[in-house]
Amino acid sequence: MLSSLIAIVFVYTLIAYLVLPAFWTHYEHQKGLASLPMVTRTAQGIPGDAINVGLIGDEKEVLCAMNAAGWFPADPVTFRSSIEIAGSVLLDRAYPDAPVSPLYYLDRREDLAFEKPAGKSADRRHHVRFWKVLDHGQENRPVWLGDATFDKGVGVSHFTGAITHHIDPDIDAEREQLARDLETAGMVTAKYQVTGVGLTLTGRNGGGDPYFTDGEVWVLRLVADCKKQTGSVTIIPSPPATALKDQIWRSITQTLAPRP
Repeated sequence: MLSSLIAIVFVYTLIAYLVLPAFWTHYEHQKGLASLPMVTRTAQGIPGDAINVGLIGDEKEVLCAMNAAGWFPADPVTFRSSIEIAGSVLLDRAYPDAPVSPLYYLDRREDLAFEKPAGKSADRRHHVRFWKVLDHGQENRPVWLGDATFDKGVGVSHFTGAITHHIDPDIDAEREQLARDLETAGMVTAKYQVTGVGLTLTGRNGGGDPYFTDGEVWVLRLVADCKKQTGSVTIIPSPPATALKDQIWRSITQTLAPRP
């Protein structure tokens, strides 16, 4: 009986952690990302937010697209901006371009950061950081990777005790929000998936906040020269094993707590 149980556990572990992830790993649409990590780091080296979104385009195209989608460039973190964001939260005062805390990817801080208010103050907001990771990707255009999350309120870091925003655990929903805003603004011509951190229900970011994700990075191909897209967005399919995994995952996440 014991030997049978051990065998079952061994087979389960083999399938769940080695076999299936191998089937789900795919970079055929952007091969240059295959060797890159898919999680950011805090200044203390703690794993931070997961990479979950990518953009294809040069810096001007990224800035134009995010502006058209209603996302504001975040102010740099300074003493003044820190006072302003504190006042925004405590006094329920608008601060649409409030700073975001720095994170590190490939040993450098974010190149660009954006946010979209979800209320009057900076207490609740959509936000994303981007790093340029390839000068020339599959489309012969720059590739950016980002970490879209939703700040649901201010609190204390579970790891360091510092004052910080806490994120909503459903980071896939925030990825979809950003993609939807860019698509609605006519800034996207095509989109596809590459493998990110991998499927997880038990992720933790740099502040100790839990998150769950299907583990995919949605890469959005931006319009060239900010010329608005008039037709529908082309969805470039993922491998069948990944599509099946995503379908099963969606049925699982429907039972998880929705964003308040």
